[in-house]
Amino acid sequence: MMELYLDLVSPPCRSVFLFARALKIPFEFKRVDLAAGQQYSQEFGEISIVRKIPVMKDGGFILTESTAILKYLVQKYSVADHWFPADLQQRARANEYLSWQHMNLRAHCSKVFLLKALFPIVMDAEVPKETMDAALENLKQSLNLLEEKFLQNKPFILGDKISVADVVAAVEMMQPLGTGVDGFEGRPKLIAWRERVKKELGEKLFEEAHEMLMKSSSLPQTLKSSSSFDKLKPMLQKLFR
Repeated sequence: MMELYLDLVSPPCRSVFLFARALKIPFEFKRVDLAAGQQYSQEFGEISIVRKIPVMKDGGFILTESTAILKYLVQKYSVADHWFPADLQQRARANEYLSWQHMNLRAHCSKVFLLKALFPIVMDAEVPKETMDAALENLKQSLNLLEEKFLQNKPFILGDKISVADVVAAVEMMQPLGTGVDGFEGRPKLIAWRERVKKELGEKLFEEAHEMLMKSSSLPQTLKSSSSFDKLKPMLQKLFR
């Protein structure tokens, strides 16, 4: 059976998890605790060489990067066309969002989360106000683009039906909520869109996928008490410099 190595605090991991579960794609869930440094543990054998997740292992084939994994699953399991349309222009629109999000919505949602959750213990200091203000402004601009360019007045990013782009976007927008920052606040269009995504994926499944994120207040202590903290700390500090 295909194996997926995931930490559900991570947005890319949640995207893969949600998509596979919602479409009933068979896989064995291998939990990797990033905060505990398990990505460096030899217990995962050849997967440990990758040192990042998500990772998919399908027989002897190993694949990294969430968008690559999603596209692999779409093609291997012949899912309904609306998830990643065969139509040239519709597929290009899906790829447009998937290409954009890495350095935009995903990066800015994650930056807010990391500043709130990890900056104090990694940098041994409070987050400077100007740093947090800049991160929140970047998040605001990315959300504006999601709403005005990608979603517009459509039910979903590609039109009337959900796609992998919606799964990835909805998961990314949840990340700041793990530290109490609600990017949906004051955005009724995005709130309504998120509810449609949740309904299509299954509300119970959506909540299950985000359970670890919503409990991430314990993340700093988990990281600090990890035997890998001294190894991880210099790497994490680079995120804030």
